[in-house]
Amino acid sequence: MGATLLTAKTLQWHPAFYAGMQIDLEKDRENMVFENEHMLSKKPMEIDILIIKKEKDVQARKNIGRIFRKYNVIEYKSPTDYLSIDDFYKVYGYACFYKADTGRTDEILAEELTITLVSESYPTKLCQYLCGKRGYVIEKADSGIYYVKGDYIPIQIIVTSRLSEKKNLWLKNLTGHMDGTASARRLVEEYEKHSDENLYKAVMDVIVRANKEVFKEVNEMCDALKELMKDEIEAGRQRGMQEGMQKGMQKGMQKGIQNGIQILIESCREFLLPRDQTAAKVALKYALSADMVEKYMQKFW
Repeated sequence: MGATLLTAKTLQWHPAFYAGMQIDLEKDRENMVFENEHMLSKKPMEIDILIIKKEKDVQARKNIGRIFRKYNVIEYKSPTDYLSIDDFYKVYGYACFYKADTGRTDEILAEELTITLVSESYPTKLCQYLCGKRGYVIEKADSGIYYVKGDYIPIQIIVTSRLSEKKNLWLKNLTGHMDGTASARRLVEEYEKHSDENLYKAVMDVIVRANKEVFKEVNEMCDALKELMKDEIEAGRQRGMQEGMQKGMQKGMQKGIQNGIQILIESCREFLLPRDQTAAKVALKYALSADMVEKYMQKFW
């Protein structure tokens, strides 16, 4: 399956989001350069995603990209994380640092920057802070897309759980709790058209693994998706075989022991089960079950 997006314990949401952003902006991709985890300096600071438009005056057609200018700084929070007030200042600082760290004065113009903050849940405390403390106004631009107005740098907040599935199928379903099998079927149908493209494989891999039970209910899982999950399917098959073999061996051993005792008793009954001995004495002598001895004594004598 190639390089996996999974560690032993955690799902790698960021690479999947990076792929999902490129899928969602597919119609505008020819006019954009995508940089994953763009390093701001030699110090451990990095932007989650930096999108640079090749032609800055060409507006993106996709809803999540309409705010974009020349340089677009994006911060993504996985479904297990949230956007905080400090996250806002961190990303705002990254944007300013990116503008200033070019080596040439004003090489990147402030009016050519935008900031996008992405999370699965609506950042209520952050939005209350921005409106109450900073005096910003937050307006809904589209389903799940909110423009933060009042700053020199255009800012948008994308809430993936509120995105339109029709417009933003992949980003909306980049979650660990997909809403029913209808979405899973739509993803399977769409993935089947692009199963040979790495971007779709990257995001579908995480979505499926994060929502295993939902996809198990989708009986018409396409061959391409089965190929994507072949390692996991094979691992499950191997586990089933091993469990089956172990159970079979246990049953075989139990039956073999019973047969062996019967053969032993049949061949040595005069020695083992003398007529003048009680079942209790024989059982005690040979560390056997009294009921079993009684059974065979009745059978043979």
